[in-house]
Amino acid sequence: MADSDLEKTEPASSRRISQAREEGQVPQSRELGTFLSLFVAAIVLWTISGWFFQRMSAVVRDSLMFGRAQAYQADMMTHALREVAGSALLTVLPVFVVLIVAGLAGHFLVSGWNFSSKAVTPDLMRLNPLNGIQRIFSYSGLGELVKSILKSVVIGFVGAMVIWKQRHELLGLMTMGLAPGVFLFGRMAMESFLYIAASLAILAGIDVPFQLWRYYDQLKMTKEELKQEYKEQEGDPQIKARIRGKQREMARRRMMQAVPKADVVVTNPTHFAVALKYDAGKMGAPTVVAKGADFVAQAIRELAAEHNVPLLEAPPLARALYRHAEVGEQIPAGLYTAVAEVMAYIYQLNAFMKQGGLPPETPHDLPVPEGMDPGPQAE
Repeated sequence: MADSDLEKTEPASSRRISQAREEGQVPQSRELGTFLSLFVAAIVLWTISGWFFQRMSAVVRDSLMFGRAQAYQADMMTHALREVAGSALLTVLPVFVVLIVAGLAGHFLVSGWNFSSKAVTPDLMRLNPLNGIQRIFSYSGLGELVKSILKSVVIGFVGAMVIWKQRHELLGLMTMGLAPGVFLFGRMAMESFLYIAASLAILAGIDVPFQLWRYYDQLKMTKEELKQEYKEQEGDPQIKARIRGKQREMARRRMMQAVPKADVVVTNPTHFAVALKYDAGKMGAPTVVAKGADFVAQAIRELAAEHNVPLLEAPPLARALYRHAEVGEQIPAGLYTAVAEVMAYIYQLNAFMKQGGLPPETPHDLPVPEGMDPGPQAE
């Protein structure tokens, strides 16, 4: 086998991609999900900032204010903490929901909708420390490590920049009230989210095309794999050829079994033979029960002669019937007149064979429409 057959140079087939998706292998870009989550979080906080920060101020105030009795009663303190925790949860819940939806949207934008039970099935091989080390030091693992370091640097830089920008306000926190302090932290969070999202947008714009390219590159196939897949889907060409040959042979046998029951066999006289049958009570028109060329035509003629089926030499009609009528089908309307003369001759011939008298005249120059006879060149 040539080395070129072992190299993965061929694009993945649709079946290969479908199998990969069934196993949970889809292109993913964490950077896009992170970018969308931070960007949407900043937009949501900006939109509901008035309500959100008022609620958070109230939560912080309630968590810091409690009576003497609550301090010495564990049940009362627990109840108060539950109320504060419930209020905090209800306040941040809309933001968390939007963050989850944004993260999922980032995943589906790259991979599309895909659910695979295999992806969530526990795999003991993943618990193998050696496999974990190999993943870390693989090209993929090192790439993820570089991206993580880069993201950490970006987030640290942006956080430091925002803190430096708000340094004077932060120094005055001790003299601020509770509500202004919460609003200050909220504004810093929104600015941080927006700056980080803007930075990650560039990283996501690079990462998404790279992940798509890497995904399809990993699914590439060798020429031998493509051949094997074709055999699995379409079947081995040699086996299919043998099956088609057997099917043709069986069809030919069934066809030859119908020749003894035919009313007449029209020949040209050597290259083509077409057997016709007409049952006025069951058929709307004469039907082709067998046809063939060359050796098959010779076999039809010999079988017809053995069973006393009349043979009629009519080259134009034989060629037209062979070209325009299939086995089991009624003759085309354009040949009704010519075949009617043939059937009339056969009925007269059968009557002569049974009752005697004058033999019928063999029909000549049967009317075959121009264009239906392919001519002697078809022989």
